[in-house]
Amino acid sequence: MASEWGLATASAPTVAAGERVHRGIGFESMEEELRVDRLPVSGDLPEWLDGTLVRVTPALLDIGGRPIRHWFDGLAMLNAFTLGGGRVAYASRFLDSEAYREARKGHLNYLAFGSDPCRKLFKRLATLFHAPANDNCNVNLTRLGERYVAMTESPLPLEFDPVTLETLGLRRFSDGVGGHVTSAHPHYDPERDELVNYVTHFGPRSSYRVFALPSGAQERRPIASVDVSEPAYMHSFAMTERYVVLVEFPLVVDPLRLVASDRPFIHSFRWHPERGTWFQVIDRHSGRLAGRFESEPFFAFHHVNAFERGEELVLDVVAYDDPSIISLLEVERLRGVTQICPGELRRYTIPADGGPVSSTSLADTRMELPRINYAHSNTRDYRFVYAAAMADSASDWFDALVKVSVPGGPTTTWQEPGCYPGEPVFIPAPGGCDEDAGVVASVVLDAGARRSFLLLLDAATFDEVARAIVPHRIPFGFHGQYFREAG
Repeated sequence: MASEWGLATASAPTVAAGERVHRGIGFESMEEELRVDRLPVSGDLPEWLDGTLVRVTPALLDIGGRPIRHWFDGLAMLNAFTLGGGRVAYASRFLDSEAYREARKGHLNYLAFGSDPCRKLFKRLATLFHAPANDNCNVNLTRLGERYVAMTESPLPLEFDPVTLETLGLRRFSDGVGGHVTSAHPHYDPERDELVNYVTHFGPRSSYRVFALPSGAQERRPIASVDVSEPAYMHSFAMTERYVVLVEFPLVVDPLRLVASDRPFIHSFRWHPERGTWFQVIDRHSGRLAGRFESEPFFAFHHVNAFERGEELVLDVVAYDDPSIISLLEVERLRGVTQICPGELRRYTIPADGGPVSSTSLADTRMELPRINYAHSNTRDYRFVYAAAMADSASDWFDALVKVSVPGGPTTTWQEPGCYPGEPVFIPAPGGCDEDAGVVASVVLDAGARRSFLLLLDAATFDEVARAIVPHRIPFGFHGQYFREAG
């Protein structure tokens, strides 16, 4: 079977006919909104835990009685775990977006990532610039000054209250940065107290535009603009102390094709491995393009970390040989028996002399949704990566959590039969000096019990510290953040 990009997907194995598949319940819609003052807890919660872990989940995956096409287009629900005083409270609530309200009427009425929108939408489109905004912010969360926002790849974050989970409205910008697609993985610069991100601006002269958003500011500060004829799909990017690095995978789009197409957004992109992958290195202080470096073709959703080592640049990513993983994340496949193959933790090194970019594998385990001790390690050389992983070749979804020592160190694993953990979020212990001083929090689906629990592991030993049982099933989601001041 061929993918949208002409790639053979035979390399993705399927489970034997008749074999029981548990992970499918993680892709069933969950419409129940809930608030529980105290969850049952086993183990002992650290006394210093006093905050709220908020995750965003594509929880509504059926519209008008039919499944949407792609997991990335599920309607966003917030799931919050408030920890403190040895207790865990829980709440879940849909983001009250325009996309969600239309979905309740049975319509997919915005330019989605990989699902088919209403056909009449395209009859009204003269250009891409008139497309309805995608405010289904189901990818990630962050804090902007005193505001908390949910994000997707449309540059319109949606503000919410971290205590009540009430939706407070879109955060709009009146500056001239523009842009049509962005990353939901901004970086934080603690020295300047600002978020750094980029947008892709489509037009007769398309460009990548890097910007900063200072804490409390209403406008974005332009850093750099790089012209590009065929923009690449880039879900995240890298940042070091001095540089922003945009990794242009050869999954690219002709902007005119994107405007004229009646296909979902991502299906307008084409895979051109002959182009190779290009590392656009931008000096984030001067705005100058410091260099453009080529490597073999590959694809990635998530950067792990990046840092400068002497005059070299080192970037760690979860890499795939091609973008066929995108098609494998369609909802009907995920509810069925198709297995996925997660990415490889891979290190790319850009040499000081401008020579070829080299790469090396950092772990044998295939993984996704990587996290680090961000405050301690981001933009610096580091030791530990935490990720969701597949324990062995028989696994049909992420059924383990791993702690990987880089480069080339041991891997520690947590696993429990019938359980599927989500992204591991590192929560640092106050005053902890060691990189792994803290806990790792993950929302785990217990498929047999058809309910979820919050799992806390000691980040140093990877032993279980505590778990809090949720009275319903939380669908598989993407990303979350721990807000200490929101507790």
